[in-house]
Amino acid sequence: MASASQASLLLQKQLKDLCKHPVDGFSAGLLDEQNLFEWSVTIIGPPDTLYEGGFFNAIMSFPQNYPNSPPTVRFTSEMWHPNVYQDGKVCISILHPPGDDPNGYELASERWSPVHTVESIVLSIISMLSSPNDESPANVEAAKEWREQRDEFKKKVSRCVRRSQEML
Repeated sequence: MASASQASLLLQKQLKDLCKHPVDGFSAGLLDEQNLFEWSVTIIGPPDTLYEGGFFNAIMSFPQNYPNSPPTVRFTSEMWHPNVYQDGKVCISILHPPGDDPNGYELASERWSPVHTVESIVLSIISMLSSPNDESPANVEAAKEWREQRDEFKKKVSRCVRRSQEML
């Protein structure tokens, strides 16, 4: 079982690694210098996707027993996507607690594992922006538009991109 102090050390190391070796597509830092368990993340809309050109802010909140349990990620920027709840919370397999899925949608190997890092989480979110999963949506309306009214979906995403640029 990871303790809060072990989690702090691990988060401190991951932050230091990201500062030394930035990764294309996002930036991350502490929301408050006194709290290693709340991070501010900015994800740059991936090239050749509907989200290209956007700067989407999110908060990554880590539990005290990280890395045994996953963080939560919530966009604070407006986001229209099948795998993002209307409150901004990201819904992807690797952020779901480890073990078997009680609903049978995900394999245990697709869910959270302590080997994941901030980098692997954010890269998974970037991948989610590139390839929405409309089979198991968090935002049913967005998933329905993605499947049946692609032009309307594109308009809403374009508005999100434009608003994210205006917030700079």
